[in-house]
Amino acid sequence: MGRQLPPFAAVKAFEAAARHKSFKKAAEELCLSPSAISHQIRALEEYLDTALFERDGNQLNLTLTGKGYAGKLAGLLDFLDDSTRAIREAGKRPLRVLCTPGFAARWLVPRLPGLSFGDRVHLRVSTGAPSLDFASNDSDVVIQWAAEQVPGVCSAPLMQSSRYPVISPALKEAEGIEHPEDLLRMTLMYDETDDAWAQWFAAAGLTSGAMPPGPVFPNCELATTAAEQGNGISLAYDSMVRDTVASGRLVRLFDTITMPSVIYSVAHAEGREGDAMIRQFREWIFGEVERSHSSVQTTSAAE
Repeated sequence: MGRQLPPFAAVKAFEAAARHKSFKKAAEELCLSPSAISHQIRALEEYLDTALFERDGNQLNLTLTGKGYAGKLAGLLDFLDDSTRAIREAGKRPLRVLCTPGFAARWLVPRLPGLSFGDRVHLRVSTGAPSLDFASNDSDVVIQWAAEQVPGVCSAPLMQSSRYPVISPALKEAEGIEHPEDLLRMTLMYDETDDAWAQWFAAAGLTSGAMPPGPVFPNCELATTAAEQGNGISLAYDSMVRDTVASGRLVRLFDTITMPSVIYSVAHAEGREGDAMIRQFREWIFGEVERSHSSVQTTSAAE
């Protein structure tokens, strides 16, 4: 049995009119006259044998059927647009990745040379939490904090990590930090987004007394940067500072860690699973995380 498809021109006219709630604005978008839009919508209503709009004076409103049909058509047309762009722009368009400054600087940028099409990855760095509104964030992929689930968005956990205290080498030497108790007299960097100092002190067996004083930062990256500059001690995520610790710019303090938690996820709009660049980027970034995890396990076993 063949597909029962409505006239495509009528579908475009209806979707635009439903979105704008105006025949005039739909006509301007599609470079048609308002009467042509009206004609196309009448043709679609005749094809469907149902009313899609109703007028209340000068107000144009969708019927209940029209609302449901418009919602489904918007997703289908977005998918068709994305699929068409992917084919037409293959080999020419960049992959737009939106992420936080900390993730870009400490993890993503140093690894981009290993991505086969890394020269075509355009990073759009956010100063706050990257938006998951793909209709307005002008991005193909978002590296989001934690694992928030949003309707219309496909999101998969990318990495999880435990936390431990880090300090600059100079400050560690100057303060003679040797035991967890020594942190009680130090300036601590607190993380407004997801602070876990209380959990770490509990894991270290230090549960009594008031928390040491220190500045509160909007996120863990700023807190870790402050520690790197010698301003105090940060409770950093292992996955994010492993390379920094290996370089000697930061020193890990003690073996005590917090329970691991998901810290980043990879998200894209629903319906774009078939986009070749998104698929390749996902395969690459998940592979990089797995290789990093395997490397840590190998090093720990050797030790």
